[in-house]
Amino acid sequence: MVIITGYFKGESYGLLGPQMAATIINDHSEYQAIVVAVTNEDDKGSLKRALRVFFDGSQMIIGFSSLGGRPDLFDFAKGLKDEGAITILAGPQAGPDFRGEIEWEIFEHRFKGLSECFSFAIHGPAQQMLPVIAAGFDEDLSRLDGVLCKNNDGQIIENQQGPWDNRWLSKVDWQNIYLLKGSKFDPLRITCAQVLQQIGCQYAAKERQVKIEYPENINHNKEKTFTIIRQKGCSFCDVAMDKGYMGAISEEAVQRQLLCLPEHPDGSKIAFELINENPLLKLARILELAEENSIELSQINLTMRADYFLKGLSKLEATLKIAQKKNIRILLASIGFESFEDTILKNLNKGLSRQANLDAIKAIRDLKPKFPYHFGYLKEEGANHGFIHPTPWDSPQISYEINKTISMYQLGLDILPNHSTPLIIHHASGLADWIRQIEIKEDLVFERIGTTIAWWQIEDKKLV
Repeated sequence: MVIITGYFKGESYGLLGPQMAATIINDHSEYQAIVVAVTNEDDKGSLKRALRVFFDGSQMIIGFSSLGGRPDLFDFAKGLKDEGAITILAGPQAGPDFRGEIEWEIFEHRFKGLSECFSFAIHGPAQQMLPVIAAGFDEDLSRLDGVLCKNNDGQIIENQQGPWDNRWLSKVDWQNIYLLKGSKFDPLRITCAQVLQQIGCQYAAKERQVKIEYPENINHNKEKTFTIIRQKGCSFCDVAMDKGYMGAISEEAVQRQLLCLPEHPDGSKIAFELINENPLLKLARILELAEENSIELSQINLTMRADYFLKGLSKLEATLKIAQKKNIRILLASIGFESFEDTILKNLNKGLSRQANLDAIKAIRDLKPKFPYHFGYLKEEGANHGFIHPTPWDSPQISYEINKTISMYQLGLDILPNHSTPLIIHHASGLADWIRQIEIKEDLVFERIGTTIAWWQIEDKKLV
């Protein structure tokens, strides 16, 4: 079995989800599974030839996970399926992407889903593949947990996913990932792995009613300038809609993941991203777990919200004192600032203000001189902080305020990434509900590009 996943050219990071899935399949079934990381530049003809060599005449069984909305990989999966391969959609948003956008049967412009591209989908924990393998891929899978498939009438059947279980979240073989080199698969030696400590985001635990303004490019009257959605987490975050917040996993599972990490020549573990959106409260415990097992850590990368950073600042400083003694580096790999203007932050449902972002930046800058070698946050140190631009709400006044803040606080020196990230609206995110309401109220159509809604592109036709 091959699990194909999207990847960036020239990188050497591991992929926890696909690689953990391959590990489970290898350890608990008769199948040999590898992960193949496919970049935008990879030639699909060469990829297909490499797959034929790998399968050597046997039935092609190919999973697809963490595709990043890439239409080229959707088309590639469909081509393989049409040639007789079994293609499986898995990973984040596998269910919604297989089903398609809400009410696409009624509104023909909406994303129709990927059920034509894949034999079936698995939504949720990776161990759900084991009963599928045991049943045989030619059998009726419609009764199995987490499976989405079509019945004989072409209707999609969806089964509720099984629970996340610590027993399956303990082991990752980080050597099972490959890149395409010519027409063969070449092992990828990763330099940064991941350790799962928490599933989902705490901010996505509570549903809120969110009032979001109309896009700047739509002419509207004063009585119809916003729409209201119900949202868990940030309005642009499809993962918040997909997982919400499922809590922490057991310390035993975390400990075993630490043991699985590859090592540098000196015996220390390679850098890893700690998957926990609110990591500072339990960061010191990671160091303790390593010490209890005689594990030598080198670097821990953190991703979090600016308000969570402020709330955990004292914990971080205490942990850095321990890390300094053990020669462990803590890198703030990504703080989700997203914007420096309150209107945009409100529309993104970030739950924090411009001032909170600026307070976090001041605290980060103040902390750096205290731990110059063991605390990092700079672009030059490998950080890539969240900054979403452009957005649908970029008026001249808002753009002026953002640029003024960037200049006044010199954010370009150490905080802003080299390239901002345009707002991406996945069809199953909160902002997709916002777009669909606007389309109906204003009788217009936004273009769909794969699994995303092109908020910047209004098509020249009416909704009905």
